[in-house]
Amino acid sequence: MKQYYVYILTNKTNKVLYTGVTNNLKRRIYEHKEKLVDGFTKKYNLCKLAYYEIFDNAENAIIREKQIKGGPRNKKIGLIEKMNPEWKDLYEDL
Repeated sequence: MKQYYVYILTNKTNKVLYTGVTNNLKRRIYEHKEKLVDGFTKKYNLCKLAYYEIFDNAENAIIREKQIKGGPRNKKIGLIEKMNPEWKDLYEDL
């Protein structure tokens, strides 16, 4: 079964947050880390995976991504701190 992921990236100082969606989390985070993706994440050096959720279908993942993106910053921080209180890079555990 295919899986889809909603994820939040941050930078070394945890100041900037980016929410994205993908069907291959390990590959996508690798692309961000290696600066293979032009745009916001490259500009702000976002390469630390702080949070993610797993979904069984793309539609639900996209709905959730929009929900997180549209929400206030403190809600995103709350999600991260519940799953990852130390804000460590979760990429190593994938």
